[in-house]
Amino acid sequence: MPSMAVSDEFLQYVCDQLHKVGTVSTRRMFGGAGIYFQDKFFALVDNDELYFKVNDANRPRFVQAGSNPFEPTPGQIMKGYMSVPAEVLESATTLAEWAQGALAAAQAKPSKKPPRKRG
Repeated sequence: MPSMAVSDEFLQYVCDQLHKVGTVSTRRMFGGAGIYFQDKFFALVDNDELYFKVNDANRPRFVQAGSNPFEPTPGQIMKGYMSVPAEVLESATTLAEWAQGALAAAQAKPSKKPPRKRG
């Protein structure tokens, strides 16, 4: 099982890079860390890699960039979070733009099918 560790230095770097989004907070969880903006969980860090929340609106951008879905353990894929490319993380302006998409995904209501009518 891979170690799910987050170095304090990397987590601080990510928070610093997200300054254009606003003040973010972090919470350690399961060896990784969750990143929140105004109590919305929109990102996570695991093994010193940043993942953003995705949905149908912003997923194509991640796929086009060659991002991978979050895989907390081998074979367990969480398609709702995808890795942020290094070149995006290195640019605070670009990162803020991608983070806005992740925040929108975090705020979006999951689509539910209407209940079937019996009759």
